[in-house]
Amino acid sequence: MVKFATLQLADKDLAEDVVQDALTNAYKHSASFRREAALKTWIFAILKNKILDLLRTRKRHIPVSSLCEEEESPSAFFDRHDHWLEHQDVTEWRGIAQSTYRKEFWAIFDICLNKLSAQQARVFMMREHLDMSSAEICHECEISLSNLNVLLYRARLRLQDCLSRNWFREESK
Repeated sequence: MVKFATLQLADKDLAEDVVQDALTNAYKHSASFRREAALKTWIFAILKNKILDLLRTRKRHIPVSSLCEEEESPSAFFDRHDHWLEHQDVTEWRGIAQSTYRKEFWAIFDICLNKLSAQQARVFMMREHLDMSSAEICHECEISLSNLNVLLYRARLRLQDCLSRNWFREESK
């Protein structure tokens, strides 16, 4: 939980505070837990809402230098004719429905997510896990919409590449 919050807030101390607040609220309101989802899912939903509240109400300044890491060139995924490189073939993703929810998948996904640059991982999680709109992400990260789209595109490419090499190719053997 702290790792996820730190990724979103870029401040370990603040992340620890938010996690503690989420756990405290979960404990205080444990009677309202209806067991419609796993306890872990319920607590993470509380954490997600705490992070969203904090991002929306608290303006933070993050030095651009701490977020900018050298990006991998998109040419690593395409040949000189702008076609997918052979190892990027999307057909490797067949049959994922049965394997997606396995614990090992999520462990590898976490490893792949950690291989992204800090900014790519942050905007990807804001979009896909926190369900923030493009406008909210751009405002929070102080980036343009086109920069956001590039970051999300590159994050998805790198996640696909990492998962294809470390998970799905293994599944097809």
